[in-house]
Amino acid sequence: MAKVISKSGKIVEVEDGSELRDPAEFLGVKFSCRNGLCGTCMIDVLEGEENLSPLTEAEKVLKRDEKNRLACQCQIQKGEVKIDF
Repeated sequence: MAKVISKSGKIVEVEDGSELRDPAEFLGVKFSCRNGLCGTCMIDVLEGEENLSPLTEAEKVLKRDEKNRLACQCQIQKGEVKIDF
């Protein structure tokens, strides 16, 4: 099981390979378009960026990097990821 952890310490456990969207939304990340066009769901990856899927084209267009992602575009492959928003 993978874990998504908010800066405040809330934890959501998910299956390895899960989309980050649902656990991030549960933790309080705001969403609008849900497909990488608006940038509303930008998160800061505080720890565990190596456990996320590679950057998508939508993230590259919005000049995101491994530490600054769009929650709607990420999958958590394994382990733990700590985020802030």
